[in-house]
Amino acid sequence: MGRQVLLFFSVLSLSSVFGQVSYSIPEEMAKGSLIGNIAQDLGLDVKRLKSGKARVYTGDGAEYIELKRERGVLLIKERIDREALCGETTPCALHFQMILENPMDNVTVKILIQDQNDNAPQVLYPVQTGGSLVAEMVPRSADVGYLVTKVVAVDVDSGQNAWLSYKLQKATDRALFEVGLQNGEIRTIRQVTDKDAVKQRLTVIVEDNGQPSRSATVNVNVAVADSFPEVLSEFTDFTHDKEYNDNLTFYLVLALAVVSFLFITCLVVIISVKIYRWRQSRILYHSSLPVIPYYPPRYSDTFGTGTLPHVYNYEVCRTTDSRKSDCKFGRAGSQNVLIMDPSSTGTMQRIQSEKSILDELDSPLEVRMFTF
Repeated sequence: MGRQVLLFFSVLSLSSVFGQVSYSIPEEMAKGSLIGNIAQDLGLDVKRLKSGKARVYTGDGAEYIELKRERGVLLIKERIDREALCGETTPCALHFQMILENPMDNVTVKILIQDQNDNAPQVLYPVQTGGSLVAEMVPRSADVGYLVTKVVAVDVDSGQNAWLSYKLQKATDRALFEVGLQNGEIRTIRQVTDKDAVKQRLTVIVEDNGQPSRSATVNVNVAVADSFPEVLSEFTDFTHDKEYNDNLTFYLVLALAVVSFLFITCLVVIISVKIYRWRQSRILYHSSLPVIPYYPPRYSDTFGTGTLPHVYNYEVCRTTDSRKSDCKFGRAGSQNVLIMDPSSTGTMQRIQSEKSILDELDSPLEVRMFTF
């Protein structure tokens, strides 16, 4: 019994370390990217991975790597960020075990994570604030090489990707200041004179050494003055001038666009109205529909059976003698009433309202019928 137990532990210890394999990959690889063919690199058959139920064990629970037994390959399961995984540790490596059963085998896998230039430099000083203005003072008695300030920046990448260089991109007076290429120090390159402007602005660009390189810019405000009150009076409207200069072009373009839009809109509206009126006039001119006369509201049909109202006022036109051709008109005081018979749709009776006019007639009252 004792011999069998010793033999079992001996076999287990011999087969516990089957092999070791290493890979090197860049960071930020996409999910599903191929790391390597581990079955081929270890000289194993794919059937061995299936029968041995090969699996990956990382120990810390992080699952960055995935094993495909059917193909015998290692794939990226989660995107790897070298800075988040290792920080400033160099080199950055990912260690895990591939375990097989029947018989028990253990393969050590080491994956080196190569740094990529995926981070831009970060400026630590001068601090860029949106609300307040920070300026470095330079006395007018400063000599050549006077240290004004130093730009401090860092890059979280590693290796040559973290090497930084500093360049003066823009300055109010380029003949007065320079920036150290490696250390970011801003110094005077000539004697400061009374003719130099109090407000000086420098724009420094910080670049790393990666491929492709990434950069960051920082604005440094410098006050050439001997006393603080002089600086305060000159820098009161400094921020407003900066905002005005930066946004002047934008506002001009915006105003031009708005004016152009309004002009085009008004022009289109005017042309549309003209075309609409012209089309209406052409339609009415060529239309064959009958013209419907207009009657004032006094002459509207109150019963909906004709065009005249129920009571209609008119003036009498009569002759004094049938043998004469002249006419005698009734006075305005004589009022005649034309009444429509509700039982008839086209017949109206005329009734004389004043008998004084009837007395002047030679014949009795005539009832005339009007048919429409």
